[in-house]
Amino acid sequence: MARSLGKHGKAGQGACLLGIALLLSACLPGPPGPAPSSSPGTPSSIPAPPSPGPGTPSTNAAPSPGESVHFTAQGDIGVSTGAKKVLDVVAGLAPQLNLTLGDFAYKAGLEQQFCDMVTARLGEDFPYQLVTGNHESDGHDGDIEKYVQCLPNKLPGVQGEYGTQWRVDVPARNPVVRFILVSPGIEFRDGQPLDYSRDSERWRWTADAIDEAKSQKIPWTVVGMHTPCLSVGNYGCLAGQDFTNMLIEKKVDLVLSGHDHVYQRTHQLATGADCAQLVPASFTSGCLADTDGSMVQGSGTVFATVGVGGVGLYNVHADDPEMRYFASTSGKNQDPAFGTLDVTATADELAARFVPADGYAFSDSFTVRRR
Repeated sequence: MARSLGKHGKAGQGACLLGIALLLSACLPGPPGPAPSSSPGTPSSIPAPPSPGPGTPSTNAAPSPGESVHFTAQGDIGVSTGAKKVLDVVAGLAPQLNLTLGDFAYKAGLEQQFCDMVTARLGEDFPYQLVTGNHESDGHDGDIEKYVQCLPNKLPGVQGEYGTQWRVDVPARNPVVRFILVSPGIEFRDGQPLDYSRDSERWRWTADAIDEAKSQKIPWTVVGMHTPCLSVGNYGCLAGQDFTNMLIEKKVDLVLSGHDHVYQRTHQLATGADCAQLVPASFTSGCLADTDGSMVQGSGTVFATVGVGGVGLYNVHADDPEMRYFASTSGKNQDPAFGTLDVTATADELAARFVPADGYAFSDSFTVRRR
């Protein structure tokens, strides 16, 4: 016959059960703690999901509603007060990453000094993403390999040769933006430029990266390089006429460059019945797809040169026939400003603005919306 436990027996059994429950709860994982917050003025890092292996396509599911990618971009930087002011602007904007469009310290042997200047303002873990300019590509005024060592890639899923030709989807899962960084029109150690001529290996790599982004339904494609093609600064079409027209034909949303020490942003440009191709050093009105500040994706491509990262500015040449392609320009002789392009992309909109460094007033803004 079972014995009655009575008052004290039930209390003892309860204590035993409580002890077992506590032991079991100690073995189970608790809820994750809050993510560490960024210190004031320090850009926040992109969460790092598992990195896809080489050749692994990104998940092409639609981005989560409200998910965005915030990045800044500029080139032609140096190690002077101007460069530090621009880096301070970037730190204050707190983007998820920065596209650094070539020409870093402008002098051999200053690679570590440049890297230390960047990390002192943006932090050791911030994705300060590099593509080479002509001042470090051939080793004469710096070495891109040394910059890559002290400012290595910080984004998951990068494919290609980081610092020279690479691509990445951000976020790595359900991406909002595909970034494609290339190096046409500048010389490397053998004194020769890389081959981005029509149907070359590097041409096909770039074209395939654009096509794949569209096939995977990634909302936005951004191409970055050091050299521009269209310019009202000091240079001609170093990026190559054919290569530039290919970017337009494939409807890249935004093309970023440096090299010319000016800020210049085109209207939305397109080829078609009224513009068989874009021809540098000339103007064809039929190449203008949209000329206001609010554009629609697929109508054309916007080109922005942001060569105002901190070194001496160049003049804007208002008599250049390409001038009518540009919606906004700034240079030594016209609204001079150091600063950065600040871009936020969501599944529905890409919104960009030029943010000047302390002491400058020039500004520009534009948006591209998906249909």
